[in-house]
Amino acid sequence: MVKPVRLAILGATGAVGSEMLKILAERKFPLSGLRLLADANDAGQTIRYEGRDHVVEEARPDSFRDIDITLVAVGNPVSLLFSPEAVKRGSVVIDNSSAYRLDPGVPLVIPEVNPEDIGWHKGIIANPNCSTIIALVALKPLHDFAVIQRMVVSTYQAVSGAGRLGTAELETQARDYLDGKVVRPGVFRYQIAYNVIPHIDEFQENAYTKEEMKMLHESRKILHAPELLVSATCVRVPVFRSHSESIIIETKRKLGPGKARELLGKAPGLRVVDDPASFAYPMPLDSSDQDLIFAGRIREDISAGNSLALWVCGDQVRKGAATNAVQIAELLLEGGMVGRMKAP
Repeated sequence: MVKPVRLAILGATGAVGSEMLKILAERKFPLSGLRLLADANDAGQTIRYEGRDHVVEEARPDSFRDIDITLVAVGNPVSLLFSPEAVKRGSVVIDNSSAYRLDPGVPLVIPEVNPEDIGWHKGIIANPNCSTIIALVALKPLHDFAVIQRMVVSTYQAVSGAGRLGTAELETQARDYLDGKVVRPGVFRYQIAYNVIPHIDEFQENAYTKEEMKMLHESRKILHAPELLVSATCVRVPVFRSHSESIIIETKRKLGPGKARELLGKAPGLRVVDDPASFAYPMPLDSSDQDLIFAGRIREDISAGNSLALWVCGDQVRKGAATNAVQIAELLLEGGMVGRMKAP
């Protein structure tokens, strides 16, 4: 029987932190204690969880005293400040920021893809970028069978990927546009309503954005494939929730659409929605507010040999962030890996 643990959420009042609470309750995660942490502005708020009110506390280094697992749902600067403090006090940290993803001493984990990597953690386990998670849950069974050598990925990312303010901006802009009012961008550089923006995160020297380069570096690390070639284009689209991705893979071994459907149909965390005759294919509306990755439009890439095209959708707030973190915590419990970091 799994022993209940004491858990903290750093960033409990944000979009991902709130979703983590929802997922913990849905999955009946065994808790003996819960501590909700945020910055000073949100401290004092009351959040109800499982019939009990919890007061949000201001995060301080000693907030992690007697905490077994810490879920981090904040940005890099705050994670870099507090994650080491949590580890110092004996907590295992599951970090949703990008602060530690490419650190060679920190596992980068998707439970359906590389759960074995959890075993070598030194106190911090990183949650991958949402687009990487959505892609690799679908690609891992194909990679195991045929060995993916090259990926070309175009993402169509929902505004909620920018948090609650991104969702609110799309709502406001859509109303203003239809009412004939001036549409003013704020969260996004340009109008997002009735538009797409081929730019997410900062541009790098090679003209790719940081978001696009995450797909390369994180995929290589998670799949243990340092020679994997990846070219990504990340686009913000006027969709409220659930990211979509068009993916082309080139494989070492021939992989036909039929075999791909068979492999995906047996894989964990996936639902195949692929019947062109009845117009069945993955869409953000259907894949939102649940944890499966939907895969469809599976077809041979007629422009190259040993090449396959597919389309995937997944809820980036849930499986792309909150659920993946909770699943990692579940694996820690199942493997008896909680408590071994406890300070003397």
